[in-house]
Amino acid sequence: MCCSTALPEPVKTLLARAVAGEAGVPFYSISGSDFVEMFVGVGASRVRDLFQQAKENAPAIIFIDEIDAVGRHRGAGMGGGHDEREQTLNQLLVEMDGFDVKANVILIAATNRPDILDPALLRPGRFDRQIGVDAPDMLGRKKILEVHSKGKPMAQGVDLEVLARKTPGFTGADLANVLNEAALLTARSNAQLIDNRALDEAVDRVMAGPQRRTRIMRDKEKLITAYHEGGHALVASAMNNTDPVTKITILPRGRALGYTMVMPLEDRYSVSRNELLDQLAYAMGGRVAEEMIFHDPTTGASNDIEKATATARKMVTEFGMSAAVGPLKLGQASGEMFLGRDMGHQRDYSERLAESVDTEVRLLLEAAHDEAYEVLGKNRAILDKLAAELLEHETLGQTELAPIFAGIEKLPPRPQWLSSDKRPVSDVPPIDMPLPKAPIEEGIVDGGVSSGDTAETKPKRAPARTPRPATA
Repeated sequence: MCCSTALPEPVKTLLARAVAGEAGVPFYSISGSDFVEMFVGVGASRVRDLFQQAKENAPAIIFIDEIDAVGRHRGAGMGGGHDEREQTLNQLLVEMDGFDVKANVILIAATNRPDILDPALLRPGRFDRQIGVDAPDMLGRKKILEVHSKGKPMAQGVDLEVLARKTPGFTGADLANVLNEAALLTARSNAQLIDNRALDEAVDRVMAGPQRRTRIMRDKEKLITAYHEGGHALVASAMNNTDPVTKITILPRGRALGYTMVMPLEDRYSVSRNELLDQLAYAMGGRVAEEMIFHDPTTGASNDIEKATATARKMVTEFGMSAAVGPLKLGQASGEMFLGRDMGHQRDYSERLAESVDTEVRLLLEAAHDEAYEVLGKNRAILDKLAAELLEHETLGQTELAPIFAGIEKLPPRPQWLSSDKRPVSDVPPIDMPLPKAPIEEGIVDGGVSSGDTAETKPKRAPARTPRPATA
């Protein structure tokens, strides 16, 4: 029995459908909310009926979608022991007890919140195998785009691999939405083929919302927005650990007056301290540009300050990237389990340490502010040229940005960060990456022995080791 957990998108249900198609056995699908009713005993009765039908048609597979609707942690403070949800969960646990060894029924469930499930559901013999379904990587996004692009008239120059690189973090539903938006935009423009312009506009719509053509901005607001977005892009390009700037626009889209798109070249699963510091400086670039040019900052940097403050606080309280505070995890999540979400965070540290945390967060943001100011001061001519190009063209892509950023003066690398001055610094470099392994030839099975092997050619088994006594 396994339980799949994923982002809130239809990946889990599609995975269950694929299992049903490959297994070739009767497949029973039901939602967790179907068990919960106002009338007492209905949920438990439905659980018994479901398992009885599956056992009569064994071997069979049962799929329960959104099992957190019925399998939440018991004793959470709502309804007591006679709650209908608890009765249904108890019956489900009885059916999964494993006493009937002849029952050839496999149970699959899906949820977005595995943290609120009852521990009895997750013990061995029940949902003892959990499969996490994350957002697809670049190769997965390309395969998903190939599936959803079938039947759609694509232009000759469309490269789905390039589109997959532009959409890091997108789920399967997001990618399908991108292609559907591109098809709608193509139909509205009376075109016959989906080209790269339609795909780029579709990606922007999915990420930031549709363009607000009815919003008319004053000339001064356009100028401020041009310098604001130019400050973001210029600081991002002058840092040593940021991703390349792929697009800048001052056209209102969604709730934003403009935005700067910084896209990684490949999928990343961890972020270094220097990369986070570069993100802080990049986030403060717009605010610094307003201060430097107009000497009167606006409210347009409120979202940038909010994100930068959240990142800096995580660096101090979660990632252990502050020498003054140290490698500590500060704060514990607290909340009522039956509500299905965390209500807040409980502070488990003193007032003195809280003051140190606030001081370190402030120092990180001030350092990022100073770095952004230094970059824009050294590259003021490039900032003015970038703002002029944005006012003229409104949107600049990576191709138009390359000649503008050609003469940019980057900041020097930061000095080596030490978690403590008392610890010695090692100057031994890391080892070299090993060469990639050769692909396994077709027809060779790992660990198998062909029928033509003789006693001389068969691999010898390693001698058994003498068992050692256990040590505490």
